[in-house]
Amino acid sequence: MFTKVLVANRGEIAVRVIRTCRELGVGSVAVYSDVDARSRHAQFADENVHLPGVAPVDTYLNATAIIDAALSTGAEAIHPGYGFLSESAAFAEAVIDAGLVWVGPPPSATRLLGDKIGGRRLAQGAGVPVVPGITDPIASADEITAFASEHGYPVAIKAAGGGGGRGLKVARAADEVATAFDSAQREGEAYFGSREVFIERYLDGPKHLEVQLLAPNPDEALWLGVRDCSLQRRHQKLVEETPPPLWKNRVEEMGEAAVALSKASGYVNAGTAEMLVDRDGNFYFLEVNARLQVEHTVTEEVLGIDLVACQLRIASGDDLGFGQADLEPRGHAIECRINAEDPARAFVPTPGVITRLVEPNGLGVRFDSGYAAGDEVPSAYDSLIAKLVTWGRDREEARTRMLRALDELVVEGVHTTAPAHKLLIENDEFVDGSHSTTTVEGSDVLASLVAAEADPSDRSGVLMIEGRAVRLWNPAMSASASAATHGSAPSGGDVVAPMQGTVVKVLVENGATVEAGDSLVVLEAMKMETAISAPRAGSVVSLSVAPGDTASAGQVIATIE
Repeated sequence: MFTKVLVANRGEIAVRVIRTCRELGVGSVAVYSDVDARSRHAQFADENVHLPGVAPVDTYLNATAIIDAALSTGAEAIHPGYGFLSESAAFAEAVIDAGLVWVGPPPSATRLLGDKIGGRRLAQGAGVPVVPGITDPIASADEITAFASEHGYPVAIKAAGGGGGRGLKVARAADEVATAFDSAQREGEAYFGSREVFIERYLDGPKHLEVQLLAPNPDEALWLGVRDCSLQRRHQKLVEETPPPLWKNRVEEMGEAAVALSKASGYVNAGTAEMLVDRDGNFYFLEVNARLQVEHTVTEEVLGIDLVACQLRIASGDDLGFGQADLEPRGHAIECRINAEDPARAFVPTPGVITRLVEPNGLGVRFDSGYAAGDEVPSAYDSLIAKLVTWGRDREEARTRMLRALDELVVEGVHTTAPAHKLLIENDEFVDGSHSTTTVEGSDVLASLVAAEADPSDRSGVLMIEGRAVRLWNPAMSASASAATHGSAPSGGDVVAPMQGTVVKVLVENGATVEAGDSLVVLEAMKMETAISAPRAGSVVSLSVAPGDTASAGQVIATIE
C-alpha cells in the first residue's frame, strides 16, 4: 500500500478519499483553490498545496501544477475522484510519466471508452446490445433525416466525446434536425475538442441502470450490483438506488455484459457501465464512466465494501481479498444528491454562503459532504453540497428513512434540491419503481413546489433553445434578489447576470429590436444553462459580452433603450 496519496479534487469526494486514506494509514495531500482555502477537504488532509486562482483551468484542471504538488510533497499516487481530470487519458499518462501511480484505468482503456463511437463499436464486438443507430461519424444533417425516415423520430444526436448530457441533442421532427446537428457539433467542439457526432434512436422514458465494475487486472472483472439512476434533470442524476426496483430478472445478464465489455477494453480499477432499459425490459449500452461514480455510496452500503479502498489496493498491487462469489448484497440503499439549486426555478444554480447546516443522522443514515456552516458554494464549480444516503432492510424502509432524513436536513443561505427530493421520493411512480428519465422534467411532480416557492412575480418561465430547456431570467422581475446581493436594483433597461457564469451563446446583436421577455444571452453556471431575457421592449445597446466570456454576478451585460 502507498504511504502518501494526492487527491486531485475538491468537495465531498476529496473528503471521501481522504477519510479512506486515513483508515488505511495512508498520508493524504489536498490541493485547493483560492475560494477553497478554508474548505473541509483542505482541512481534513494531512498536507495541502495551494493552487492560486479560482477558475478550474488554473486550479483543479491544471495538470502540471497538480503533478508538481504530488512530487514536491512526496506523494506516490494521484487519486482523481470524479469530474475535473478523472477521465483525462492525457493527464493519466502525464502522471505515469512523472513516475507516479494513477489510481484509475489505463489511459488506453480511457481513450477507447471515452470516445462514444469507439465505445459503441467495442460494445457491439463484445456482444453487448446497443440502441439502433449509425456508429460512424455523421457528415451532414441529410444522413440524420435519412436514418429517421427509416427508424422514426425522435433521434438522439450525440457528440463522440460527450457524456452527462453534454453534446446530446434530440430531434423530434425533421425541421429540428439541422439545428440539433449544428448544436451537437458546436457543443462537442467546445467541451470535448471534437465536432464528430453519431446518431441513435432516442428512447423516450427509459430506465437508466448502471453496473458497478471493479477490475483487479485486465483479464478479471467483477460486477458489484446494478443501480437505478433514472430520476434526473438535464441528464444529471438526482436520486440513485440499488438494487433496481424493476427488471431484477435482467440484472445478472447486465452484469455479465458489463464484465465482457470491461475485458474487451483492457479495463483496470473501478468503473461503471451505463445502460438504458426500455419499457419492455430490453437493455442497451449507453457509455462507460472510466472513474468512480458519485453514487458509488449506495453500492458500498449494500455490499459493505469501501470502493475507494478497493481502488487504492488495485493501484498499489495489493489483493482485494474477495471475488465475485464472495459478494453478498443485503438490504436496499438510496442516495439523494443535495445540490445548491432552486427546484422551484427549474433548478437554477444558487451559489452562496451556507449560513446554517444541520446534518441528518441516526440508524441507516450517511451524509457525505464537503461543506460546513459558513462555507461558500462557489459558482465556479459543481453545485453538489452533499450526498444523503439511507439504508434499509428493504426498499420501503430505505425510502421512509430517506423521508425522515430529508426532514431533519437543514440548509440555510442557499436554495437546495432537498424539497424536490422529498416530492420525488413520495411520488407514486417512485414508490412503485416505475419512474423513468422523464419523471422529473416530463411530469407535474414538482408542480406544487413551484407554486408554493416560486416568486409570484416571476413569469419568465422556461424556454427551449436548440432543444435544451433553459431558465429565462428577467432582471425586471428579480430586482429584489439583485439588490440583496449587490446593494441596489438594476436600472429599468439594464440586463444583468444573475450569477457568475460563462456566456455560451449571444442571441441578439447591438441595435436589435426586442420584446419584453425575449431571450438575449445564454449563460452557463454549475452545469446549468440560463437564458437572460429582456426586461422590456426596445433596442439593444451596449451589448458587452461574447461567447466564451465570463460574466460576474450582477454585471450589466446589455442595456435596452
